[in-house]
Amino acid sequence: MIYFDTSYLVRLYFEDPGYGQVRELAATDHVTCAAHGQSEAIAAFHRKFRERVIPQKSYRALLAQFETDNQAEAVRWLPTGPDVMAKIRQVYRDLPSDIYLRGADAIHLATAAVHGQQTIYSNDAHLLAAAKHFGVKGQNVIPLP
Repeated sequence: MIYFDTSYLVRLYFEDPGYGQVRELAATDHVTCAAHGQSEAIAAFHRKFRERVIPQKSYRALLAQFETDNQAEAVRWLPTGPDVMAKIRQVYRDLPSDIYLRGADAIHLATAAVHGQQTIYSNDAHLLAAAKHFGVKGQNVIPLP
């Protein structure tokens, strides 16, 4: 299993920069993500609609496809229960002051760690920089511009 954060999940649906590499990686194994990644993905889809990247008809079709994929278990959504929250508290307690880590990214990292994922794939520089503090390797397969 491979763990994708939401920045990678969205590339399974949009041809954002690096989508080819992300899709190629996704084809190698089953994709996992924290359960909250569902709401983040839907919010990202809505952002594409709000910013007029896609019209309403395409947005609705995208939401329907996402639902179909969820029912087919295309992504294994990992729970974010008490063990994940405990890991977040422990890491933030010892996190150096120069590490910028958003709460949602901490959920991704702790979920990956608690569920035994060795690597988390993302193109979010802040998440990648914090990964080692959770005992996971942060990796980006998207070439830098």
